[in-house]
Amino acid sequence: MNKLDVKACGLALGILWGGGMAFMGLTAMVCSWAKPFVDVVAVMYVGYSATVLGSLVGAVWGFLDAFIGGALFAWIYNKFVKA
Repeated sequence: MNKLDVKACGLALGILWGGGMAFMGLTAMVCSWAKPFVDVVAVMYVGYSATVLGSLVGAVWGFLDAFIGGALFAWIYNKFVKA
């Protein structure tokens, strides 16, 4: 089995989740169906809201959150893979 690149895994997940947070924030600003999701996530991501600025804040929080989680996942996975 191959090992995962810790930085690449963190960046990939960070970009995906950060982009998703921006998309959902902007969607909630335009459509009401995404508003409950933004309200729930805003409890954890301070400053995240259904505004342009709030979407940018959510994107930054989402990127940092998923980058750390993805890098940690890859690091732990690599510990279990035989060399």
